[in-house]
Amino acid sequence: MEAPLLKYPFSEVRSLWLDGGLVPFAEAKIHILAHTLHYGSGVFEGIRSYKTPEGTAIFRLREHVERLFDSAKTLRIELPYTVDELCGAVVETVRDNELGDSYIRPIVFRGFGSLFVNPRLSPLSVAIAAWPTRPGRYLGEGSQENGIEACVSSWRRLSPGSLPPLAKATANYLNSQLIKMEAEENGYNEGIGLDEHGDVCEGSAENVFLVQDGVLLTPSLAGAILAGITRDAVLTLARDLGIETREEGVPRSLLYICDELFLTGTSVEVAPVRAVDRIPVGAGRPGEITRRLQTELLGIARGEQPDRHGWLTPV
Repeated sequence: MEAPLLKYPFSEVRSLWLDGGLVPFAEAKIHILAHTLHYGSGVFEGIRSYKTPEGTAIFRLREHVERLFDSAKTLRIELPYTVDELCGAVVETVRDNELGDSYIRPIVFRGFGSLFVNPRLSPLSVAIAAWPTRPGRYLGEGSQENGIEACVSSWRRLSPGSLPPLAKATANYLNSQLIKMEAEENGYNEGIGLDEHGDVCEGSAENVFLVQDGVLLTPSLAGAILAGITRDAVLTLARDLGIETREEGVPRSLLYICDELFLTGTSVEVAPVRAVDRIPVGAGRPGEITRRLQTELLGIARGEQPDRHGWLTPV
């Protein structure tokens, strides 16, 4: 299976936000000796905006920015802005580029100052970029409609005693790259990593949900996963719909015998999994609960249903 080719239309991006204001896209550069390039000393977020009947709206903006601050705190980074200021900067960036459906990438990184391991010897920068999203999915065309094929990766996810899984840190994503490359080279859309104890953890960039006997299961935060914003939204919507939810340890074998399985994240939204290691999940197609949650989430994000939880920030 060939990896989906993602053609980001950067030619359409006019500006991005860097260290306090908008700058022309072509002028946003960093030095080749920037600390973050050599050591991964940064934190970031992935956010989406959607074109709704009322105009462009950003999905769960404040929650994403608050998590950026949590990640920075974990890495002993003191941000020179407030949550409100960075939320405003995200809105400004999307508005200036006249975006509807878009992907937004805030990033905090260490620039050129020192190549000693200690990151505090290098200056801090904050940037926000956004670009249009196009038809076609992160996990491949038709992934949301038909489901994807996943494998259990040979790479384990992060040990919380080595790196902080709750921080969305740039360095953490070397592990994600290894999982993703291995999966695609072996003919799968995505890989699912196990934790250090051999239980289900998360995908390369997604949280994992299972349905068994009508109950929605997902690994708990104690299982060394990222506290996904989309994960939290799905849990909230499931409770709205009267679906029982549990956050607990999930053994690998349950991936093969569960009734439904899906992945969540900013890029994938809600992506059904139809098979794991070539073993069909349930009937081998997206299940009823997966569909209900997918419809609810995208309905709110796209402004097709009432925003009953206040998740949309208008641009």
